[in-house]
Amino acid sequence: MHQKIKLVCYIVMACLVFSCTSSKDVVYFQDASQFETLVDENTFTSKFKVDDLVSIHVSTLDPEASAPFNLFRGAEEGVGGSMRPEQVNYLVDEDGEIDFPVIGKVKIEGLSPAETRELLRERLKDYLKDPIINIRIRNFTVTVLGSVNRPGTYPINGEQITIMEALGYAGDINIKGRRDNVMVIRDFDGTKVYNRINLNKKEALKSPVYYLTQNDVVYVEPNKSGKTQSSLDQRASIAVSILSVLITSSVVLLTRN
Repeated sequence: MHQKIKLVCYIVMACLVFSCTSSKDVVYFQDASQFETLVDENTFTSKFKVDDLVSIHVSTLDPEASAPFNLFRGAEEGVGGSMRPEQVNYLVDEDGEIDFPVIGKVKIEGLSPAETRELLRERLKDYLKDPIINIRIRNFTVTVLGSVNRPGTYPINGEQITIMEALGYAGDINIKGRRDNVMVIRDFDGTKVYNRINLNKKEALKSPVYYLTQNDVVYVEPNKSGKTQSSLDQRASIAVSILSVLITSSVVLLTRN
């Protein structure tokens, strides 16, 4: 009888391990403790790159004074069917410069929007008093590919986005995707830089690719077997069924004598 009880215990433990392994690879930040404070030590700020499209609008209390520093073309239909001119975006050329009205070439590659704003304010001080300068990256997109539910390229409204937010746009990593080895492909001056991040660990918050930059590509590779069940619920259901059968069989063995 004692041996049979030990057998039942072993069977139950094996089934519990099986059911746990079905979810251990799909939990984000699984080593974070209860109520632990995870300090985001990244001091990320988006920087302009070559080939970026940048929207810059200069305004002052005197619209006529600031007009020469804003470029417009044609007209587009606005609210209520009214026609208004379309503002021209600036292209960061291969030298990292934009060609700004009146003041000419301005190098902004490697600068943040805030730094560019201060640079332009300094260059415009001889022409305008207390200008308000609004700057925005117009081509900020991230591409999410691989084992996600909605792969694609997503436009980003704002100046920063985390890899978790990008995966949220893509409908999250599916059950076949590896969360422990997500690749981020980043372009620096025509050179591709490949970084990997383990989203199962809380250290992911410190990764240099936790915050994405414009035109980053996130690739989620599938697991090695390629034979993972289509959903975690199916695996859990199978585990529960097996556990039920084994426990029932063990009880019969125990009560037979």
